[in-house]
Amino acid sequence: MLSLYSETNIHDPLSMASRLRARRFQVFEALIAGFPRPLNILDIGGTREFWAAQGWIGREDVHITTVNLSGPQVVEANFEARVGDATDLSEIADNQFDIAFSNSVIEHLFTFDKQKKMAEETRRVAKAYWVQTPNYWFPIEPHFLMPGWQWLPRELRIAIVRRFRCGWEGPYSEIKEATRAVDSIRLLSGGELRELFPGARIWKEKFGGLTKSLVAFDAPGLGLGANIAPERQSEPSSAVRAPSPRGFGFPSPVHRKSPVTR
Repeated sequence: MLSLYSETNIHDPLSMASRLRARRFQVFEALIAGFPRPLNILDIGGTREFWAAQGWIGREDVHITTVNLSGPQVVEANFEARVGDATDLSEIADNQFDIAFSNSVIEHLFTFDKQKKMAEETRRVAKAYWVQTPNYWFPIEPHFLMPGWQWLPRELRIAIVRRFRCGWEGPYSEIKEATRAVDSIRLLSGGELRELFPGARIWKEKFGGLTKSLVAFDAPGLGLGANIAPERQSEPSSAVRAPSPRGFGFPSPVHRKSPVTR
């Protein structure tokens, strides 16, 4: 179990979780390589730490804005942190951003109705979007780190997390805390993600032959919707090698002239 904790620690750059996240970001980078610059990115639920780890803080051709329910409001050269609600981004105009980005956030919204609201706002505020979430059908639940956790009856999960530490949660002495911990995570299936993002290309990120996470991607506001290829499944020989978009069923990047290059 100690190994499972260490390998799922996203704050450790050498953990499997961090390496898979970096590999996934390489796909994102390749997909947006041809987007017009400067690129204005809205990261819903993201952190400065994440973008710094990717080497994007301080770049002149991108501007990153994060939105979270709480935290300090920060303004830097190409980074801004705002306080806001992913289900209500009414202070942001339609298509104000070039791309909305979200990494493992939408599953934290308790209910499908709230997930639908976040999806609607994501599609509204940006010309393109990339939304990643763990797969409901992957056997290891990534928050509680237990095989098949998400498939157990709700009352049983509440009883377990009250008594034992389960991944990053518990034990909780109060049933209210345990209930909130269990209810706060609602993993999505591929079908549900398609329902939330109609018309999106769904990438199935593989690990050990199984779909570990799902990504919804589309760029209708940039005229790239027609370039999204029909879904194909593919898995590289290494779980952490540098990928290409076409290797995962995405098209090659559409290159466009940019006033600022990396």
